[in-house]
Amino acid sequence: MPISADYVLEEAAPSPTQYCALRERAGMTPRSERQATGAIAGSWAFYRVRHVPTGEVVAMGRVIGDGAWYFNVADMAVLPEHQHQGLGNAVLTALLNKIRAEADDGAYVTLIADAPGQPLYLKHGFEKKLEGSVGMAQFL
Repeated sequence: MPISADYVLEEAAPSPTQYCALRERAGMTPRSERQATGAIAGSWAFYRVRHVPTGEVVAMGRVIGDGAWYFNVADMAVLPEHQHQGLGNAVLTALLNKIRAEADDGAYVTLIADAPGQPLYLKHGFEKKLEGSVGMAQFL
């Protein structure tokens, strides 16, 4: 689906190489190609944005979850030179629309928001804090 004359939104994952490059170039923690392959295979939904003039994949986002009621938005990334073009908004909108269309009523959508992405997530109705809940993580 065209976003503009220069960008196309595709319901598809980037290649593992593209996934790793997008994460790293967008300032996210680098991941190995093995991790990228597993992430792609384990995703419930994946969207990417391709820059039409160059063919380069310049943005991505995915959802992991059970397909019924629990969904987690992950790996939202836009290359710095393509930011402020509405690409992250297009990816997040597509992911949320897919959840709305395919999930049961009462779907629970979570994410971890780094500072640069917080305005986008707030715009889409995410809240910084749920009463009685605390985000937790463990790196192994």
